[in-house]
Amino acid sequence: MPDVLAPALIAGEWTTDGATAERVGPYVRAVVSRAVRADDAMVRTAVHYAHNGGRQAMAALAPATRSGILERAAAAALRQRAALAELLALELGKPVKDGGGEIDRVADTLAVCAAEARRIGGDVLPVAGWARGVGNTALTYRAPAGVALAITPFNAPANLLAHKLGASFAAGNTTIVKAPPQAPAVSAAVVGLLRDAGAPPEAVQLLHGGGAVGAALCAAPEVSVISFTGSAETGAAVARAAGAKRLVLELGGNAATIVCADADIALAAAVCARTGYTNSGQSCISVQRVYVHRSRYTEFADAFTKEVAALKVGDPLDPATDVGSMVDDDAAERVVTWTAAAAAAGATIPLGGTRTGATLAPTVVLGPPADADVVRREVFGALVAVLPFDDFAAVLADCNSSRYGLQAGLFTNDIGRILTAWRELEVGGLIVNGSSNYRLDHVPFGGVKDSGFGRESPAAMIEDYTVVKTLLLRGLSIWGTG
Repeated sequence: MPDVLAPALIAGEWTTDGATAERVGPYVRAVVSRAVRADDAMVRTAVHYAHNGGRQAMAALAPATRSGILERAAAAALRQRAALAELLALELGKPVKDGGGEIDRVADTLAVCAAEARRIGGDVLPVAGWARGVGNTALTYRAPAGVALAITPFNAPANLLAHKLGASFAAGNTTIVKAPPQAPAVSAAVVGLLRDAGAPPEAVQLLHGGGAVGAALCAAPEVSVISFTGSAETGAAVARAAGAKRLVLELGGNAATIVCADADIALAAAVCARTGYTNSGQSCISVQRVYVHRSRYTEFADAFTKEVAALKVGDPLDPATDVGSMVDDDAAERVVTWTAAAAAAGATIPLGGTRTGATLAPTVVLGPPADADVVRREVFGALVAVLPFDDFAAVLADCNSSRYGLQAGLFTNDIGRILTAWRELEVGGLIVNGSSNYRLDHVPFGGVKDSGFGRESPAAMIEDYTVVKTLLLRGLSIWGTG
């Protein structure tokens, strides 16, 4: 069994010195990686290096140079696809078929960041449109924010790191990455893609550790902007620690998908089954609540249960596996407990509700009460709840009753319903004739309410990672002065 040492990257040097933390693979039940744990001195060194020299070195790097480095990193991700997918399987229990797809997205994300780096510019302002501006010229450009902090989650550690690091690098920042303790080796490998592609030493630093390391980095006054992906509760802690800093928070969800009476039931059942259990449901937009029109409810429930039963559960290193393990035993046990509570409250459990270690059997919960944990809270596990609805306006209200608002799915061909849902649903994105669990990495992604704020796509994130600087030329005008 591989035991990969995940080094820290501080002040331009990879280091293996210091105490380490072991990562036990949730499926293989053995140590698969060890991370060099950051101490207070490492945190201070990283912040000092970023602020004193790192900012200036990166800001001096031309956008074309940044773009070329990102393009080489994207190509390298594809060359290392198999090895990186295996690391994801070992550290997280993610099936290699899903891990390979994540690495494909890493390559796409870095390539889009490269393209967006070439587009960074500014404006000539219409300063002479008002009398006091006559005789002057005003220009703007987007300058790097300075020091960016990227705090990444375990569920998609490679691609979400590519989004944060790629956009920050494209913008011309120096970046400090705080990796998730569950995926240290994967995180080090993605950072290595950028360094090996020619990024200067000042471009990125990598620290491993838990909440204390993240809190210290968030509180550092030298940090200009923070991008965090994780739970709503931790996001609130990040905001408190950060104080008056620019924040991009992509937090939790308990996404709903609506299946209307005119929907293609076979398609909806197949899509919801596939996207409800990808990565064992450990995605903020994973299908969690499916509301089906009562006239088609039994038909959907039967088709959906049949599709879920056909999913292959087992070794994440097996290319045929659809569902591997969850991140740890506690996460799987929580879902088992919530399932049992829903059953006690009257729900039917045709499949699942059991676990073997951290591997949760794909679980279907039919007709739970509206106040059940599997409906009201974020499951973040291999469980989908299916509920009937009668009235479209009422089901939109049911969807909106959640504290979260990331994405929703809608199966219908009625343009009126589509536009109504787009207007009325309190979410950041609506997927039509698809489930909530669909994302294009170059399209703005983010939520409302407790799902956070800001948008994650390279173009949107570059705006967050840059500041507008204005140049006002008095007595020099490109405009008429008469």
